[in-house]
Amino acid sequence: MPIRERLYPVFVSALDLPAEVDVHQLRQRFDERWDSLAHLSLVMAIEEEFDVELDPDTLVELDSFETAVRILRTLGVEDG
Repeated sequence: MPIRERLYPVFVSALDLPAEVDVHQLRQRFDERWDSLAHLSLVMAIEEEFDVELDPDTLVELDSFETAVRILRTLGVEDG
């Protein structure tokens, strides 16, 4: 399954978003739902779903859906 398809429900669930939200347009600093606790929840959910570990620099960098996709590819996660 492609990364984006796997990642979409992770974002929706971890950030407690309504199903109709377009996560592709979501930006951390512009959405009040994406606070520090939601960010930690998202990080943990991504690590669990993709069996990766995000380092501290990556945690700070993670600010959008597309950034998450890029980070996962950098960590060797491939579209399946």
